[in-house]
Amino acid sequence: MLILPIKKKWFDLILSGEKKEEYRALSPYYWSRFQRIFSIHPITGEPLGGDVHDILLRNGYSGNSPTIRVSAALAIRGGRPEWGAVPGEKYFVLEIQKFQWAGIRPEQGEKQQCS
Repeated sequence: MLILPIKKKWFDLILSGEKKEEYRALSPYYWSRFQRIFSIHPITGEPLGGDVHDILLRNGYSGNSPTIRVSAALAIRGGRPEWGAVPGEKYFVLEIQKFQWAGIRPEQGEKQQCS
């Protein structure tokens, strides 16, 4: 399963339900990672759409870091500046449809179901 680190600010906004997208640079690094799980056109590199896959978003790099499993579709487009996107720049956009705890929530010490 694909695991992506994410900063606490964005992690918390996803948990609150406010942030519905996660952005990654349009780079060969992320293209190679996303093409392993999403259907991507072999020539244009554009997502073919319709695929929804689970991805782990981890707040930190440790295996003990808070982690959520998101179900997301992939798109290439601009993003919202209030969620960290630079105006006029295009990104790989993970369109988050739902999420749940995949690791232990630090405050409660047990797995939580979130949506």
